[in-house]
Amino acid sequence: MHPVSCRRCGTCVLVKKNSLAHTEIQWTTDTSACAELWRDHRPDVMHSVTPTCEAMRGSVEQAVRDGLVPVPGEEERVP
Repeated sequence: MHPVSCRRCGTCVLVKKNSLAHTEIQWTTDTSACAELWRDHRPDVMHSVTPTCEAMRGSVEQAVRDGLVPVPGEEERVP
């Protein structure tokens, strides 16, 4: 797994790509450190079963584009 820090809050997670569509994320800190996830856990706010943070998602996607998180089977497609 590869460390990726959120560009917004600096929270670090471990990331593994199994394919372009499948991403595993392991939080290394309590998710309450993320302001976006914390906001989404208020009882008066609707949220999905699996909470997401768009800033972290963007940080992970950028790390993949930058080659910091490899995607199996995609190495030969990179120019």
